[in-house]
Amino acid sequence: MEQGFVKVAAVTPKIKVADPSYNAEVICRGMEEACGRGAKIIVFPELCLTGYTCGDYFLQQLLLEEASAQLLRVAEATRHREALVMVGLPVEREGRLYNVAAVLCKGEVLGLVPKANIPSYAEFYEGRHFTQGNGTPVSYELGGKTVPFGTDILFDCKNVQGLTVGCEICEDLWVANSPGIDHAMMGATVIANLSASNETVGKDAYRELLVKSSSARLVCGYVYASAGEGESTQDLVFGGHNLIAENGTILSQTKRFACGTVYGDIDVQRILAHRRRMGTFGSRPQKPYVRVPFCLKVEETRLERTFTTMPFVPGDKAKRKERCEEILSIQAYGLKKRFESTGLSHAVVGVSGGLDSTLALLVTARCFDLLGFDRKDITAVTMPCFGTTGRTYENACRLSRALNVTLQEVDIRQAVEVHFQDIGQAVDVHDVTYENAQARERTQVLMDIANQTGGLVIGTGDMSELALGWATYNGDHMSMYGVNAGVPKTLVRHLVKYYADTFGSGASFGEAELGEVLEDILDTPVSPELLPPVDGVIMQKTEDLVGPYELHDFFLYYMLRCGFPPAKVYRVARLAFAGEYEDSTILKWLKVFYARFLGQQFKRSCLPDGPKVGSVALSPRGDLRLPSDASNGLWMRELEKLQG
Repeated sequence: MEQGFVKVAAVTPKIKVADPSYNAEVICRGMEEACGRGAKIIVFPELCLTGYTCGDYFLQQLLLEEASAQLLRVAEATRHREALVMVGLPVEREGRLYNVAAVLCKGEVLGLVPKANIPSYAEFYEGRHFTQGNGTPVSYELGGKTVPFGTDILFDCKNVQGLTVGCEICEDLWVANSPGIDHAMMGATVIANLSASNETVGKDAYRELLVKSSSARLVCGYVYASAGEGESTQDLVFGGHNLIAENGTILSQTKRFACGTVYGDIDVQRILAHRRRMGTFGSRPQKPYVRVPFCLKVEETRLERTFTTMPFVPGDKAKRKERCEEILSIQAYGLKKRFESTGLSHAVVGVSGGLDSTLALLVTARCFDLLGFDRKDITAVTMPCFGTTGRTYENACRLSRALNVTLQEVDIRQAVEVHFQDIGQAVDVHDVTYENAQARERTQVLMDIANQTGGLVIGTGDMSELALGWATYNGDHMSMYGVNAGVPKTLVRHLVKYYADTFGSGASFGEAELGEVLEDILDTPVSPELLPPVDGVIMQKTEDLVGPYELHDFFLYYMLRCGFPPAKVYRVARLAFAGEYEDSTILKWLKVFYARFLGQQFKRSCLPDGPKVGSVALSPRGDLRLPSDASNGLWMRELEKLQG
């Protein structure tokens, strides 16, 4: 439960219909097993103490009394357990029968939450036995104690910030105005659903969609436990389909047609962070909710949740291909609008033979195709200088030829040397002035050629470089439209690879040439090429200087998208990159990331226009509005406490 991770479990025991004593026993065993795995919230199915399929046995006083007695037995079994447990049973109140979720903790029944929506259609006939649950909680006597009874109850963990649990029962999820909506608006971060959803062809996909979409719409964790084997099969079959979701993502689920338990690690802090960013999440309804406190021992959750090393890149090949096509379209259509609004028809792109400028040129070519413009009106400018290698120079030229754009070469060595003379900079002093003078000269050349041709300078810098401030201020930092500004470096590589596989695999010369050069660009080390090579080989490798981009993109995602503090970013990075990087290496580059990110906002505050393509963006006009001169002490102090 430290850092907001809460392990939850959805348990489907193999019950016996109309045998509460036996069912209480298997429920206790399931609870013991789940607690042994570290589960802090444990959800059992609807009416599991009696069985959902009791039919008119629900009208028998003996069954109802035994169910209540066995509920107290299960409650007592929670006394020395560090978990909040939910079980289903029928409860009689004032001559009416209710389908109820009982919430248990530390030997007590904390509350009884009745089902709000009683289905009586198709195969369901609950209206024969059960009454719609009351919203406003009332007092109910159980085992000599008074507990709240009603749908509008939330259970607040007093020693885990943000952990508030609400309950729904089966059909409550399937209706338009589910109780979970009010629960979430009133602060519930986890919603438990005790269900008895039978199986019909295709229903599992719809059930999964409902759970996923509800967790997304309500920005919450959702724990869904459904009845399974042991229920009567007189007319229906119950598959025990248990699901755990968080904010639109299925964390885990069971296979159907078996009794079992599914576990998931819900991140309450991440849920709260997402809600904080959503100004439209909604105000709390003015309803008389009862809030019941409980406490659990706070201890580190043994995480079973996995974290992909490339959160910006879909792991599934088909989804990755679809995502790449979508992003290229967003980039190209963003640029298309800029050309339409300016009335211009020429573009200028600085090409280095590296990944970023390659992607920018590919996007510009796609944009011109959309506009019906001649690609020859794209001027690809290669500007060799002190650090240019033959490999990158040749690739820039080959790429321009394969795309049928106009190639222009401007050797800037002499201009930079004259500039060095003007400012008194020794040409053999390879400091920041030596490097940045080249970058700014290149930008000046591009801007002036754009003036000559009546065109737009297309920016090549990507989001990862912007995050790290790895750009020369008023050098490659500047353009007239930055098509790559919303694309992280790890995704740039996949976009170029997608283009190579899709448009560079044809039999014609142009397509074959394009595929070959793109593959070689993909194989070239990332470098600004501002320092002289040694024997024609690139010596200035960006990732040797600032760290691996796959780490920085990971840090960026979990810091901005998920709101994680440094210690939590470090924790999940260690899990994700176990076996790839030593802990000390991860911590080293994490410190570099925070130092650079927090200190380079002044470069992002004056970014050129460019399209947002994903859920993380750095535009000062949209997603990221930070002061350029804020203190970084809070973050750096936490980093200093971490051990690599």
